Parts: sequence; structure tokens; C-alpha cells
Amino acid sequence: MKDFSLDIYRELLEKLQQKGYELISYQDYCRNTDGIPTRYRDSERRFVILRHDVDKLPENSVKTAQIEKSLNARASYYFRTGESGCYAKSETRLPDAIRTIVRLGHEIGYHYEDMSLADGDVEKAYAHFLTWLGYFRQYYAVETICMHGAPTSKWDGKDLWRKYDYKALGIIGEPYFDTDFSDVLYLTDTGRCWDGYKVSVRDKIPQHQDEWTAKGWVWHTTKELLKAIEEDRLPKHVMITTHPQRWTNDRAGWLKELLAQKAKNIVKRIIIRR
Repeated sequence: MKDFSLDIYRELLEKLQQKGYELISYQDYCRNTDGIPTRYRDSERRFVILRHDVDKLPENSVKTAQIEKSLNARASYYFRTGESGCYAKSETRLPDAIRTIVRLGHEIGYHYEDMSLADGDVEKAYAHFLTWLGYFRQYYAVETICMHGAPTSKWDGKDLWRKYDYKALGIIGEPYFDTDFSDVLYLTDTGRCWDGYKVSVRDKIPQHQDEWTAKGWVWHTTKELLKAIEEDRLPKHVMITTHPQRWTNDRAGWLKELLAQKAKNIVKRIIIRR
């Protein structure tokens, strides 16, 4: 079974459920840590937060959402703006993908990169953020947002919140600010592997990575991760972030993503060394 196929993604979720993990959205996590009762924080129950960054190919996200629905799992899907150029017209009709994912019972949120799109102009970036938050709220009562890393941009999207407060807009959570990473292990497929923090510019949690590495919570392939789950070597609380464009059973699409990611990783290494 190929890594980053839909088949192995299903196996990953099934294995987690077999080991007693509840598969939840980020909205579920935030609602129960900010509100009453505090269902997940400092809990002995096992859970995995399923987060998806929809950087492109939203039709792939529909397929992962269907798999999750079939397993009674709930996930979060963060969409970029149509004007960012990430969604080619030939790929999908973005609203259709959003509607389908919402209909399947999942959360959607805004994968914001307004500082980059506004070339660092904070006021312009905030106005842009409000416009697109309103756009996504046409389809879902958006309560969580998530920064897009934009590795080739000099602007960090999170800097928008140095001046403004997203919680004043009814936003209850942003993963990089509102997740207790002293309690929740962060795993991401950035770089098309599970130890991609080595080539990631912003999609990483550096203040905790050394601790996780010392505990052996580092895996490269999905098969290695599956073995760790089977052997109960995963902590009780985990956030798994995927980019659904790289999870496919289509051979041509799978190979295209593999080659593209190898090229991206080279660029990221150059950026990190600067």
C-alpha cells in the first residue's frame, strides 16, 4: 500500500479508533476547553484532532471527508481564498467542495494568509481577513481559523494578531495560539512525511519539538506511524494535520505531488538556512 494514498489514510484512522482514540475537529477541542465542561483539556480520554489545510485541489478534501464520515469521525478543513491563486478553475468549484464537506458533518474555517496578500499592510490585511471570514461564514458558522504558512513569503500571517484580536470576531481558536502543546503532540505531513518540521518554515512547534524528539515521538512514514499506534507508543492527545492534495489513489496525481514536494523541500531548506 502506497504512502499518502487514500487507502493508507483510512487505515490510519481505523487504527486510531481501534486503539480508543476519539477523532474530533479543532472546533470540538476549543469549545470544550474555553467553555464548560472542560471535556478535553487535562483529560484521560484519548483523542486526535483532525486538521486539514486545503492548500489546493479541494476535490481531494471531499474524498478524505467522505472517508471520515464513513468512520463517524469529525475533522476541520481550512480553506484559502480563491484569489490566492491556489485553486485553478480546472480543479474544482470551491463552493461545491465547501458545501459537500459541511454536509458531511465537518467543520470548515479560514486558512488565512492576509499579511502576505496585503504585502505586510496590517490595516489592509485585516480588512481582507474580514471580507473572507464573511465569505466562509456564508457556508458555515466559522469559529476557528488557521494560518497558512506561506513559506516563500517574508510575512508571517500570525503577526496580524499583534494589533487585532480575532476572538472579538467570535473566533474561539487558532491552532498556533490556542492549543496546549504541552499536552497535545503535533504531527503534520508537511514536506510529505511526518518529520517534515525539519524543512518547514512556519508549520512547526519549535518550543516543544526537542521534547517530543527525546521521547521518540518522531516518525517519517505513515507505516512507521501505524506501527507506533499499534504498539501504543503514541501519547493520549494528538493533533494530526494533513494537506489532502497529497493523499490520493490516482497514480498520476500521486506522482505529480511527490515530485512537486521534493522540489518544494529543496526551496524550504534554502529558506531555512538563510
